Amino acid sequence: MAQIKARKIEPLLLNKTDLCRSLGISTTAFDKWAVPVHSKKGRECLFAMSDVVANRVGNERSKQQVGGESVDPEKPNLDYERYRLTKAQADSQELKNEKDRKEVVDVGFSIFVLNRIAAQVAPVLDQIHIRMKRKFPDISDKLIEAMKAEVIKSQNTVSELAETIGDLLDEYIGSAD
Repeated sequence: MAQIKARKIEPLLLNKTDLCRSLGISTTAFDKWAVPVHSKKGRECLFAMSDVVANRVGNERSKQQVGGESVDPEKPNLDYERYRLTKAQADSQELKNEKDRKEVVDVGFSIFVLNRIAAQVAPVLDQIHIRMKRKFPDISDKLIEAMKAEVIKSQNTVSELAETIGDLLDEYIGSAD
């Protein structure tokens, strides 16, 4: 039986100019790749296409490894920092838009409004027992004093509301979590 001998296939070799033309790149760019020379014929350097492919695959693998392993806690991740800045700017603009549409207000404004309301309600509450005595002269003094005590409690609650709004806000935020 005859043995079949495998022929050794010689790689197709191209010079730098032909190789760069077939790849669609400049010779300067090809020089930066640092592809090893397969053989020389006189002054002409010849390259095997398999060497070029191996060089490019190795380059991409090294980029992937460097990108995955170079997590330096001291060096900030610029993409993440840009994302955070952009997100903060977007949130700030959205809050400004909501203020312009009068959908949200500052806590300081709420405290101011509650102080004004308390200042307007206090004199009305203070006069309730006097008005009731005028409308119903036959009401006993004991009932008027009880009514006056309850009105004073209400006045105190209204006046303290503006001061406790910070605590109420903290309680609301805590319950939302």
